[in-house]
Amino acid sequence: MFGRTRSDRGRQAAVSVRKLIASWPAVRQATTGADRGGMGRAVQSERSATLEPRTDTADAVVGSICPYCAVGCGQRVFVKDGRVTQIEGDPASPVSRGRLCPKGSASKQLVTDSGRISKVRYRRPHGTEWEDLDLDTAMEMIADRVLRTRAETWQEHDAAGGRLRRTMGIASLGGATLDNEENYLMKKLYTALGAIQIENQARI
Repeated sequence: MFGRTRSDRGRQAAVSVRKLIASWPAVRQATTGADRGGMGRAVQSERSATLEPRTDTADAVVGSICPYCAVGCGQRVFVKDGRVTQIEGDPASPVSRGRLCPKGSASKQLVTDSGRISKVRYRRPHGTEWEDLDLDTAMEMIADRVLRTRAETWQEHDAAGGRLRRTMGIASLGGATLDNEENYLMKKLYTALGAIQIENQARI
């Protein structure tokens, strides 16, 4: 008379538990005959039902190439307010026909991840801390080291007097993000410097 009885509270708790269990996607999938495959409403939540694809709200779509290997899969880069919001495969690409590998599908992180390094970092010999350098200074430091190493390790002739004209102090190991054209230019550069240890990870 002065409130709900214990049995009323028990019935209400049981109803709440049943509603909670019925809201689980796996239960809805098993008990909803119209969506046993879990491809539609059975796996939707209140939040997911109101979500919009990032591709629907993009201001522009830019064609690009995946940077991860030399295959060159086509990408569609969706941009909103000057920021990349989504990257998907380009169906018009004759190379990949809209498909991307797991690395290519996650390449949005290259430009949006909070851990991305956007400055030149340098740690001096025997140093314990990294410091920021401007790009011009870093490029000058690299050029100085290349020229000095070439001069110090240059081999004009071997012990028998045969001509070598090489350096063993410089080597190149290219990564999988380099395409054939970039590898061609690197080969020309390092050959001109006299380096003979030139490798890459191109996949075509």
